[in-house]
Amino acid sequence: MTVELGQGESVILQATDGQLPAVVRVELGWRQVPRRGLFARRAPAVDLDAIAVLYAQRQLADVVFFKHLTSNDGSVRHSGDRLVPGGGETDESIVVDLCRVPEQISQIVFAVNSSTGQTFQRIADTDCRLLDEGTGQELARYRLPGGGANTAQVMAKVFRGEDGGWRLEAIGAPARAAGFQELLPAIAAHL
Repeated sequence: MTVELGQGESVILQATDGQLPAVVRVELGWRQVPRRGLFARRAPAVDLDAIAVLYAQRQLADVVFFKHLTSNDGSVRHSGDRLVPGGGETDESIVVDLCRVPEQISQIVFAVNSSTGQTFQRIADTDCRLLDEGTGQELARYRLPGGGANTAQVMAKVFRGEDGGWRLEAIGAPARAAGFQELLPAIAAHL
């Protein structure tokens, strides 16, 4: 059963049987506002890029994105850059092997950004889905409206709870950033 999250809400990661899934897939998607008018066909598609930023407490440890597809420890893998959004539920995905994430990594933050500087004015909505990679079961979902002058969106984070288990928190914070370096201050506010 899928948990529909609202901004700031969190959920414990567990499969139907109550166990922690070993591997999860974070699917990030976005839909563009339909292009209209005489020059609609010439308007370039908005290219957003999915990013996963790994932190040891509040210290940056690693970044996974289209130019660095796998974390240094191998526990987080990016699906690769998709230049044209498909209009479906998933445009890019990031797989996290929770059993392999080093103990010092306390949180992994997921975001999307436009490295070309296109704003979300032409984005109808964005969503973040978390699935159990082993079973394909959707565990949680978080959808945000589009629009605005922002060029990035801090979507959600997976973090270790006080009990040592993993949780997912919906963030939904707009930001202005062309690349992950510029996005780090916006992410830091949610650590």
